[in-house]
Amino acid sequence: MRLSKSWIIAQKDFKTFRRKKNVLYTLLIVPIMISILIPVVLLATHIPVDHLTYLLPAFTFFYVLLAGVVPTTIASYTIVGEKVEKTLEPLLAAPVTDGEILLGKAISAFLPSILAILGGSVLFMVLSDVATFKSLGYYFFPNLNTAVTLFMMVPLAVLMSVEWNVVVSGRVTDVRVAQQLGGLAAIPFVLIYVLGELNFVQLNVTNNLLIISGILALVDVLLFTVTRRTFQREEILTKWK
Repeated sequence: MRLSKSWIIAQKDFKTFRRKKNVLYTLLIVPIMISILIPVVLLATHIPVDHLTYLLPAFTFFYVLLAGVVPTTIASYTIVGEKVEKTLEPLLAAPVTDGEILLGKAISAFLPSILAILGGSVLFMVLSDVATFKSLGYYFFPNLNTAVTLFMMVPLAVLMSVEWNVVVSGRVTDVRVAQQLGGLAAIPFVLIYVLGELNFVQLNVTNNLLIISGILALVDVLLFTVTRRTFQREEILTKWK
């Protein structure tokens, strides 16, 4: 597998994404809105200190939820969208391997998504510290659990979402259908968050976060295998209408 070929494919996608307003809106507006809205709510309400130390890690987990959602628009477009716009066939006919195509598509969806989510998380942490410093008497962020969530769980969740969306995009022929099915990648993270709110899973315990990260890494490996086996460029070229 030649990384240089995959990077060329990714660069082509980057140029395309800049012309897609729906992609830009998803990448920029959603993380920024959440990053501003949560601290505003914290500032406007008088939450007891013991509740704050429980809520802030839960709010940080929102960025794992975003990791399941944000890549959907990009990753689903990378194959289905190009097929609809008649720009995929030249790529599939080019002298590159399936692995190089898939890696290029994964890079083009992963990098913008992770940068947008991590950028939003920095804004969230700064504003949350400003909003809660008076109540807590110290800056809650950054901390070890936040580092595990943002630098382990979020990248692994983004990768899982990208891989799932590439699998879906390789099997359907409509962008909206691809996005709807791709959004299913967020369901496991919603369930984890709900279990955390019900106190079945403590999201402020480092070991729990590490266990979830390990499970995500395993899922990523399995999805990568599925992606390689289900991506059939000949079928896309000859059977899609």
